[in-house]
Amino acid sequence: MTLNTQIIWLFTLAIPVACIAWTVTHEEIFSEPREYCKRQHEVSKSILRKKFFYLFTCEYCFSFYVTALFLFITKYHLLFTDWRGYLVSGFSLIWIANIYMSMFLFIRTDIKKEGTEAKIKEEELKK
Repeated sequence: MTLNTQIIWLFTLAIPVACIAWTVTHEEIFSEPREYCKRQHEVSKSILRKKFFYLFTCEYCFSFYVTALFLFITKYHLLFTDWRGYLVSGFSLIWIANIYMSMFLFIRTDIKKEGTEAKIKEEELKK
């Protein structure tokens, strides 16, 4: 696989990694399991149990496991053809996926801000 193809794969594979990590850790569809995990994280006495349940509430942490799954499924590697390629590709995917999630959060926050400002202006016009 050429370097250009590897880079295209990197930026493409990061999209579903980011999408899955964001959806599980932020969206309403997973709110009940996420709230359960938050409670378990807070009340657990075992450090392993605490960390396990925290995994489902942190998009950064969860992206590690989603990336591992995608590397296993796709056998994608970056720069090297052996285990080093999987290591480089794993951290690279996590990094790009987290950039995507940060951009999504920024855009979403901006949209909410604009919506709130529009509602305030509407209320002011009504008065």
